[in-house]
Amino acid sequence: MSADLDLFTAADLRQLAALGIATDEAARQIDLFRNPPPATHIVRPCRIGDGIRLLAPGEHPALLATFETAAAQGRLGKFVPASGAATRMFQALLAHLGSGNSEMTGEVRTFYENLHRFPFQADNIADLADKPKGLLQFHRDGDTTRTAFEEHLVEAATITRDRNGVCRLHLTVSPQHDEGFANLLAEIRASYEKRFDCRFDVTFSHQSPATDTLAVDPGNQPFRQNDGTLLFRPGGHGALIDNLQALAAAGWDLVLIKNIDNVVPDSRKEVGLLWKKLLAGVLLTVQSRLFGYLDRLEAGPASAELLDEVTRFLAEELSRHAPAAGDPEERRRTLIRLLDRPLRVCGVVRNQSEPGGGPFWVQAPDGSLSIQIVEASQVDSSSPEQQAILKSSTHFNPVDLACALRDRRGRAYDLARFVDPSTVFISDKSHEGRPLKALERPGLWNGAMAGWNTVFVEVPAETFAPVKTLFDLLRPEHQP
Repeated sequence: MSADLDLFTAADLRQLAALGIATDEAARQIDLFRNPPPATHIVRPCRIGDGIRLLAPGEHPALLATFETAAAQGRLGKFVPASGAATRMFQALLAHLGSGNSEMTGEVRTFYENLHRFPFQADNIADLADKPKGLLQFHRDGDTTRTAFEEHLVEAATITRDRNGVCRLHLTVSPQHDEGFANLLAEIRASYEKRFDCRFDVTFSHQSPATDTLAVDPGNQPFRQNDGTLLFRPGGHGALIDNLQALAAAGWDLVLIKNIDNVVPDSRKEVGLLWKKLLAGVLLTVQSRLFGYLDRLEAGPASAELLDEVTRFLAEELSRHAPAAGDPEERRRTLIRLLDRPLRVCGVVRNQSEPGGGPFWVQAPDGSLSIQIVEASQVDSSSPEQQAILKSSTHFNPVDLACALRDRRGRAYDLARFVDPSTVFISDKSHEGRPLKALERPGLWNGAMAGWNTVFVEVPAETFAPVKTLFDLLRPEHQP
């Protein structure tokens, strides 16, 4: 590590300190480029009955009742990563406008032929492309339009409402768009609070500069810009684990996570809202049993019957395996360690050729198995066997999570303890016309939550309606 530290000049150290990045952390990142961790080893895809739970209709009433009780107590909040830009949605149109070519082909022709079906006008494309997705009009609501941010407000009014009518929503946004979100909220808050007879508690945060990652040149030396300074790049959505930690420290208990672009008009919200409540109900039900077992295990020496019961619970409910025999005291400590950690319930949908990670059984270097959300980029592309397992997946993750951030005594978990640092992603990029290698932190719902207890639940495809391209807004689920 000392050799790595020698790579930094006095000016570099000042630059690191200004960003809040420890020198040892920068050196660790360089070491990751030089010695990349092994690819994630997937054993098999999760399937119904083997890592994925299928909820029977008869389970719904109890789960919904459990959800309603927790919501009334003010335990629920909604967390939305909302810094994504709309630029990619308009790439083809921007290229056409910049070319000076009057001939319209392909996507450009499709856009203008369907202009009347979009919730915005064609005379301000460049301005729209500069917006974050959250401030882009997604849907028509009668004679008015709604942004993605507004759709999340409407969802929050239904699923996070407490007995006092308070609805909590937190969005992570880019600093340059703070004013835009604040202005829109000020403009619409009163009308939505009147419409839903509620009071919104809306907060915003940024991805910390301290989570940016150092870029290197092809020789794994720190990449220096033309002015000699180090180049840092955003660390990816995995950096938002720090934002979740801040919410936990501020008293948030249960968090419902959903991407900014996965929203639908009111006429199609019912199914999605139902399943968000059901996921929260599963989370609360499993958490209640888990906390009960922890109380009994920590009370002192455990009977063989209790140890066996908890071992079955871990296997059947959390897809975790613990020793079924051995020294009772060692088993008791192992079970406590496996139970006492953050909990998440993740909705998964049947594969429909959509991009995104999938649920897999993963083998750790120590041979232990766990269920994880795995992206294609994490899997060894040179291994036919691993690629075959990847392609055999039946489900994928639409980023629909219910998460428990606090332990049974109400203390916030130290979420950094449960990150798998080996699940970083290295990619080839360029800057100022020169090639470089970039590092992304473990993804928020991938490696950043690798140590969490996890439950996968199949949810209907209707709960997933992302807007990745402009033309996704023409899909039936986004039309009035």
